[in-house]
Amino acid sequence: MSSKQNNISELALELGLAMGEMKNRLRQKIQAKINEYDPTLSFELIEILGLLSRNDGINQQEIGNKVSKDKSSITYLINSLVKRELVQRVENKEDRRNKQIFLTDKGKQIVETVYPWALELYKKAAGDFNQTEIKNALLLAKKMTTNLE
Repeated sequence: MSSKQNNISELALELGLAMGEMKNRLRQKIQAKINEYDPTLSFELIEILGLLSRNDGINQQEIGNKVSKDKSSITYLINSLVKRELVQRVENKEDRRNKQIFLTDKGKQIVETVYPWALELYKKAAGDFNQTEIKNALLLAKKMTTNLE
């Protein structure tokens, strides 16, 4: 491997580690804020509610893919949300085995409360970066993810 390729590999590794650390810190801060609001809610539950607020009606498989959780974990989390009456499962008209997940009014209310806290933390993380810098970083992360498929 050439020196240039090795340098790119090392930089990609550092970027991956930095993104992981940023996600962990954001998760900790969001969880702390959630605990003030309702200590029985977890970051994972809020993450699914937030995802559904942007993609209401997707199925459990799609949720699992987007939040990087396996099928059994997603089933457990969705069951917990259903029990709390924050989401509901609805049979897909084309395939009854496939259940779509929708936010309930109660779930939407929690998202409306918690989402601004998360946005504020992301704004803090963005600091003084401008929109173009953030878009370029997003594009880079997405390209790197696509390269792994």
